[in-house]
Amino acid sequence: MHAQSNIHHLKPGAKAAGRSNSMDDARVDSQVTDPGALQAGETEFRPDWDQLGVPILALSSDGRLLRCNRSFAQLARSSGFTAGAHQAQWLQLWTPEARALLFAALADRRSAVSPLGWTGVVAPSPLGAAAVQRWYSASLRWRQAGAYCIAVLHDVTLVRRAELASRLQVDQLRSLANNSPLLAAYFDPNSLHCLYANRAYARAHGHDEGAVLGKSLVDIVGPDGARLAHPAIEQVLRTRQPAHYEQWLDCVLPAYSIHGKEIESAIHVEVNVSAHLDVSGSLLGLVITMHDVTRARENERAVGESQERLARFMHASVEGVVFHRQGVIIDANPAFCDLLGWSLNQMLGRNLLDFVAADQRQRVSRLLATDDERCIETALQPAEGDRLSVELITRQVFEDGVPVQTVVLRNIAERHAAQERLHFLAHHDALTGLPNRQSFMTHLEQMMGRARTAKTELSLLFIDLDGFRRVNDHLGHSAGDARLKIVARRICDNLRATDKVARFGGDEFMVLLPGGRERTDLQGVASKLQHAIAAPLDVEGGSVSVTASIGIAVFPGDGESPDALIRHADAAMHRAKDSGSAGCVFFEPVHADSAYADLVLESQLGNAIEQEEFTLVFQPQVDANGLTVGAEALIRWRHPQRGLLAPDEFIELAEQHRLMLPIGQWVLRTAAQAAQQWHALAGGRPISVAVNLSTLQFRADDFVDTVAAVLADSGLPRGWLEFELTERMLMDDLPVVRQRLSDLRELGIRISVDDFGTGYSSLAHLKDLPIDKLKIDRCFTQDLPNGRHSGAIVSAIVQLAHSLDLVVVAEGVESPAQRRFLANLGCDVMQGMGISPPLPDGQMLDWLANMMALEEQDVSTTISDASSMLLGANSGIF
Repeated sequence: MHAQSNIHHLKPGAKAAGRSNSMDDARVDSQVTDPGALQAGETEFRPDWDQLGVPILALSSDGRLLRCNRSFAQLARSSGFTAGAHQAQWLQLWTPEARALLFAALADRRSAVSPLGWTGVVAPSPLGAAAVQRWYSASLRWRQAGAYCIAVLHDVTLVRRAELASRLQVDQLRSLANNSPLLAAYFDPNSLHCLYANRAYARAHGHDEGAVLGKSLVDIVGPDGARLAHPAIEQVLRTRQPAHYEQWLDCVLPAYSIHGKEIESAIHVEVNVSAHLDVSGSLLGLVITMHDVTRARENERAVGESQERLARFMHASVEGVVFHRQGVIIDANPAFCDLLGWSLNQMLGRNLLDFVAADQRQRVSRLLATDDERCIETALQPAEGDRLSVELITRQVFEDGVPVQTVVLRNIAERHAAQERLHFLAHHDALTGLPNRQSFMTHLEQMMGRARTAKTELSLLFIDLDGFRRVNDHLGHSAGDARLKIVARRICDNLRATDKVARFGGDEFMVLLPGGRERTDLQGVASKLQHAIAAPLDVEGGSVSVTASIGIAVFPGDGESPDALIRHADAAMHRAKDSGSAGCVFFEPVHADSAYADLVLESQLGNAIEQEEFTLVFQPQVDANGLTVGAEALIRWRHPQRGLLAPDEFIELAEQHRLMLPIGQWVLRTAAQAAQQWHALAGGRPISVAVNLSTLQFRADDFVDTVAAVLADSGLPRGWLEFELTERMLMDDLPVVRQRLSDLRELGIRISVDDFGTGYSSLAHLKDLPIDKLKIDRCFTQDLPNGRHSGAIVSAIVQLAHSLDLVVVAEGVESPAQRRFLANLGCDVMQGMGISPPLPDGQMLDWLANMMALEEQDVSTTISDASSMLLGANSGIF
């Protein structure tokens, strides 16, 4: 638990009584939150450190800000953070990567950490940007056996920017070379060994970029190619002037492919060899480039034969083609005539500019006066109708040796419409037509700048539909999409024209209200929106009402950057959801505390596997006769500060941040290793271990391969490993689930449906899936044997499972009466505290040993004795 903060909270611009604006403010900012932790170092954090020009601060081992000097306080204030306001919020001044580095450094008691990315505003930007990225390195000096440390920040922005710029420049040059149509290489002038080659050059000669380096010219181009190149190379070495020659090159290039398959092709290349000289004229290297001139040479040979083909093409083309000399039309194809609505006879002898829109004639005239082959967008004026947007492409051909200008005209009205549509889609949500996240973020930043200048407020409402996923699950995604469009329209209909609405993603919407408003007014707007959203939705023959939870944050008090304001509105919205559906909550600093706690726990969770903080416990499963047939593996986290944590305290967070993949793999390996020990003890008697799977883990592309590797490494026999999946996991994307379960069945894995009866499933689909067991949820067994309705449900589940040849497992068995009742119903397997609590690995082995030793005795005595022994040993632990 964190020590309670003793920092004085001051509003911006306020002063504590009897304190000055300089040294005293700094002392307020550097109040000690844990006097006991820093008492011995009181003299070390001296007042004269406020005079130093570098930021100095004291940090607890868990990242809280304990003290800081004036330099850091001023730096923090420039980013809208008062160091004395909250000892945890200072971490929001850093980028997520910087926070992760800092947490790791504090956890390992390191003496330095770098680079730390600073996201706060440290200087005004000439373009009005909200923040200027900077980087710092921190020197850490630990005190009181690691209870706290003194951190000195050093500005390394220039070094970091230079490093990033250098990397970017190298990547840009490499990308430029690899995307160039030229085949380019650089050779040592003495040894003629390759020092660099772009991708096209290497692949054209049958190599990749890495393998070609260091090879000689002969090794790369072959003896024949080297013989062709040597005269040009010798000329360059002698005269330092470029040399050229041409050759045919047999190569493999993506440009020469049939149906996506690369093939070898001979191309005609123009080879250029030039010298790379330093400023003094000394030779540094040889640059060899190859340019594909195959088409050019073929065109030169075929120019005499192309006239007839050109004529046929011109008449068959859907694009307008016109020939002219000095602007006077001498021929045109039917497409050009149709484009303008004039006959060929009406256009022959007239100037092409007569058919160009008046405001475009000067521009087109300059283009036609040159021999350049160019492409521009312009406009024509048809005989009837509005001006027509076209793409004008100039070409020059020869007719009987006389140059003739050719103009190709392409109607691009549809392209412009498509571009406008793409621009709209880039900034709007395709489903609702509302501005999307990117567009809203840009607008929010602009509105913040105006509000900051006008010294007014902005109100941000974060709207999230409650339980909307159920609508998609039960009525289908098309119905869900239709309802989202209705909700979006209702939100817009109940706001002013100056208010801004955006779909932020999924079932989340943002509303931005400019101008200052009282809380009661904002509450009224939120209530109005909630009532509009909650009205019944009639779509595709179904009527459904959805509610909305709303979080409200106000600029600038609740955040001075778009990210901070949205984050705080989101935190308030989640607090509204925690309070029940259709809630509305204004942001309070305590919400940020909760978000910070999740942030800290997330960082610690990421290191928990490496630190070996997870452990597995196993709850035995017995059959109706009391014989142990398996155990369920349950994860626990031995948190360094909070002690033993149950799964419900960290699994949801792990799933949100995709940490369940490495955690799930660890559970799988550890459970298989434990079961292998049971196998050795039981002498081959089948005792399975059941592992709960998360959706993320089950859906991973390499999951089946991972399971196969675990089985191979552990040597666990077939049938000893069991996976427990919820009904919801089995019903999503049935074809994929069915194939995944079949793959697992081939590996000898048993499949159990966990918490059966509490989720949503289709028996028609369930009967076709390769599953082995149904687990009755504890909510049904806890009322046995007296609960009439629960008894009827359990009896029905048992009969259903047995009719499908499935094994039935009952969870939450806590009394002998429940065991007898379930046994009489025909329940196959039972587990619960009445049989045994979850046991550590070693005690699970003891359980199996005791059960096997007592197997010859009365079964009820066996269970009672073993349970009493282990319950006494583990009471209060799990």
